Amino acid sequence: MKQIFLCAINNVLSGTCQEDCKFCTQSVRYHADIERYNYKSIEQIVLEAKVAKSNGALGYCLVTAGKGLDDKKVDFVARAAQAIKGEIEGLNLIACNGTANQEQLRYLKNHGIDSYNHNLETSERYYAEICTTHAWSERYETCENVKSVGLALCSGGIFGMGETTEDRDALLSAIASLSPESTPLNFYHPNPALPIQTRNINLEEALAIIKKARALLGEDKLLMVAGGRELLFNQNEALMFEAGANAMVIGNYLTTEGIDARSDISMLEALGLSIATACH
Repeated sequence: MKQIFLCAINNVLSGTCQEDCKFCTQSVRYHADIERYNYKSIEQIVLEAKVAKSNGALGYCLVTAGKGLDDKKVDFVARAAQAIKGEIEGLNLIACNGTANQEQLRYLKNHGIDSYNHNLETSERYYAEICTTHAWSERYETCENVKSVGLALCSGGIFGMGETTEDRDALLSAIASLSPESTPLNFYHPNPALPIQTRNINLEEALAIIKKARALLGEDKLLMVAGGRELLFNQNEALMFEAGANAMVIGNYLTTEGIDARSDISMLEALGLSIATACH
């Protein structure tokens, strides 16, 4: 029976980013109607981690808005990680805090973080079309830094932002060149506040991306369907697992609501799939 790895996201610092990524509601430039707040309390983060674990999540990702890590963020994420590890066993703790250097990543690793998520988002060619405040090369370099300090790398991208088929292929090749342990595939979720107004991807194209990603990444890696799953795969989740996905995000995303975790668990059971109970 195929096992599905479940991951949950906690947006611990929301909506404060100064970058101009055209796909992101967390940028202050677009004034999207989202909840914006400074750091959540660590007690609240631990409580939400317990809920995620009770719903079967093995991966738990601490996300902060903003371009990258600074001393305050590094310290906060490290303290949150230690608090979670002090009360909960068996969670793979993932940090997702933007660009990061080796020293910052080493500090997180030494304080309980197991994996670091930094997505390439799209091809190097197309990235300049959707973000002008930092370069794609900084993203790739951060991923290399993650691997160099011995953290597990989680890196993927977003599809359906107006990119070409060639851009999609180039993104998948770039991800595969990093040999990440986990790859989240996100499908663009339009928001009226964002410059990218439409999603140029359909179910058939999304399934082709999953198949290609699986072929490039190998059979032993986690391939996760994340943002946009509800829009593209609603009632068709069996197809994404048949195409090669073996992981998914449960619960809410960064600024959009997901499906109730119990509904997703029921869906997996109905498909005859089991929930993974141990990290790779």
